[in-house]
Amino acid sequence: MTTDRPTPTGPHVPVLLRPLLKAVAPVSGRWLDGTFGAGGYTRGLLEAGADQVIGVDRDPLAFELAQPWAADYGDRLVLQEGVFSKMDEYAQDLDGVVLDLGVSSMQLDLAERGFSFMRDGPLDMRMSQSGPSAADLVAELSEVQLADILFHFGEERASRRIAKSIVKARELEPITTTLQLAKLVEQCLPRPKPGKSHPATRSFQALRIAVNAEYEELFNGLLAAERALKPGGLLAVVTFHSVEDRMVKRFFQHRANKTGRANRYAPEIEEIPAQFELVTRKAVGPDDDELAENPRSRSARLRVGRRTEADPVPISAKDLSMPQLKEERK
Repeated sequence: MTTDRPTPTGPHVPVLLRPLLKAVAPVSGRWLDGTFGAGGYTRGLLEAGADQVIGVDRDPLAFELAQPWAADYGDRLVLQEGVFSKMDEYAQDLDGVVLDLGVSSMQLDLAERGFSFMRDGPLDMRMSQSGPSAADLVAELSEVQLADILFHFGEERASRRIAKSIVKARELEPITTTLQLAKLVEQCLPRPKPGKSHPATRSFQALRIAVNAEYEELFNGLLAAERALKPGGLLAVVTFHSVEDRMVKRFFQHRANKTGRANRYAPEIEEIPAQFELVTRKAVGPDDDELAENPRSRSARLRVGRRTEADPVPISAKDLSMPQLKEERK
């Protein structure tokens, strides 16, 4: 069976590439692109002066699509199949790390991957193309578990209503396609106003995050970057929704000793040496030119930090405001 796989004719330009390269300039040494995707950040770093870039991705398709151009960079480009939470096993003493979180346009544009509600396809959403799919979660999780995922991972206020509808519908027939699920969600929510996102956006986001354990991967990936970077090395992270951005913001605040005390009566917290210095004081978003070129960039946010000489120290998921699923939610 043949599929309509994308065949890029030119370099893929990822969101916020220009402000990212500006924030980390001058680019030199060894870098790791932990979310290789279509290779846009990797190419940008190599063209900007990186001696070598290690491209990491858990999706085998990413490296298949890179074959026509990867050889042009010779040994300056190293492709590593795997997850970025293990980047410190792939490389040490890095001059920089880039993470572009979320789903890539390459994956969204393939109906067979099941990431998008804009075209019909199997309800899959697996970045690694292995393990339980979104269809498996929709078929097997309880109403409470489904509502919990939609609420915590998608910030969907109608999570209970949607979960109840899913459980009721699956009793009649299996929910196995993207359009089946999208229509179910649409029926639970008001018609969106012009210019607003599709009603199923948050639900699809939540299921994708659950299927790929994206928050756990992000939490462990930030710590792996801390271990893999050399003193003075740069960590640049691009996020696409508020929960991810909060986690990255809290990580940099915590590691730069910028969290402060909630109030003057709160107990003193023992200060540890800062592992990062803030390069971007606030999140950087797309400018008007980029929004015109790529509407998908509207929710993107960039944060950058520079590694200090301090040794890595333990941190908890709670410190980063990482969403925690509960058996029951009041």
